[in-house]
Amino acid sequence: MNENSNIFINKKILIYGLGKSGISTFEFLKKRNQVFLFDDNNKIKLNGDIKKNIISLRFVKRNKFDLVLISPGINKNKCKLNKFLKKNSKITYTDLDVFYSNHKNICITITGTNGKSTTCQLLHQVLKKQKYDVRLAGNIGYPILSIRNVKEDTIFVIEASSYQLEYSKLFKSKYAAILNISPDHLERHKTISRYISAKFKLIKSQNKNSIGFINKFDKYSQTKIKKIKYKSKIIKVNTKLKKKIINNFQNEYFFSLSNIENLSFVLELAKTLKIKKSNLIEAIKKFKGLNYRQQIIFKNKEISIINDSKSTSYSSSIEMLKRKGNIYWLMGGIPKIGDRFNLPRINHKNIKAYIFGTYQKKFSLDLKNKIKLKKFSNLPKALSQLFKDLKKDNSSKKTILFSPAAASFDSFKNFEDRGEYFNKIIKKYIYAR
Repeated sequence: MNENSNIFINKKILIYGLGKSGISTFEFLKKRNQVFLFDDNNKIKLNGDIKKNIISLRFVKRNKFDLVLISPGINKNKCKLNKFLKKNSKITYTDLDVFYSNHKNICITITGTNGKSTTCQLLHQVLKKQKYDVRLAGNIGYPILSIRNVKEDTIFVIEASSYQLEYSKLFKSKYAAILNISPDHLERHKTISRYISAKFKLIKSQNKNSIGFINKFDKYSQTKIKKIKYKSKIIKVNTKLKKKIINNFQNEYFFSLSNIENLSFVLELAKTLKIKKSNLIEAIKKFKGLNYRQQIIFKNKEISIINDSKSTSYSSSIEMLKRKGNIYWLMGGIPKIGDRFNLPRINHKNIKAYIFGTYQKKFSLDLKNKIKLKKFSNLPKALSQLFKDLKKDNSSKKTILFSPAAASFDSFKNFEDRGEYFNKIIKKYIYAR
């Protein structure tokens, strides 16, 4: 196939999955194609224009389509069209593929297990400071095909999940960064090997004029890069920045190891993109981080309260659990398959875990004989007990850490909904102190 050809014109197309990416794909393609829509949830609320194009399961099975566009949230092994997707795997694409066929703009694509959104947002601010026409898109919440008024010199900073990359066939990115890798989404990918392969499609698809960035100290990345064939230049990012460099930015957000890692990639990309030093420093100084990601929502001389609702695995909570002083850890939700608690034993003694939700047994087994723990049916009950225990603690440094280390879908729409709820219920305890 000619790399410059656009296969998404004058076709009979099925879009499977009507979330944000599915709807934006429909809006983008409907003028030049015959587009049909399907979603496993037949009760989904949609406007009239979209409703007209929704078809039944029976219609899908009885018709032939030129192309199928699948939303990343669809698990092809556990969906209503699983047999259909296997039969049509060669003609199944994603919104990233549609974007690549229509736009040849410079793309900087960020993936990895942890830190993607923060790195994308920080890089976006740096590029804006340099006066580039830069757009933030992808898994960060702005579907790639929803971006309007794209010019020739528009630069895209794209957050890509393993789900998006796994399904994509055409998408390429001039600059691609894999921040880190730890076991995640194994309920979908089944093995860590398949999860890593999905991430590394970003680098395998690059050409000789492209650059890939990987973590110099990430064992999975270093092992994988030795095994695959790639054409691009590879830069191994040193994520262990010296204090002298970090202090240049006068921003306490970058004192944590995970955010130093995020910063390291941005600094390496900024060097490659020839960002003016004064613009780089100013943008990083002003960066305030993203909501619900290691976010300090209250702090005084004795206590810090951190909302890290974005944490959906042990690996994303580990760093916050290494903080000095006594830590009161609120955690619970839907555990990730294959996730392991690998906090060094030296950090165990200062932590008390307050486990909430329906999967208490699983978390209790993981933490048994490692950390003191108490179990509760819900978050308010866990908080109530936590503050009773806190009153007996006379130590000078204490942290209340809301870092669930699990997915939110048992009780909340998403991690933002969960983070907002925590902020709401914690207020009465803060003001009562």
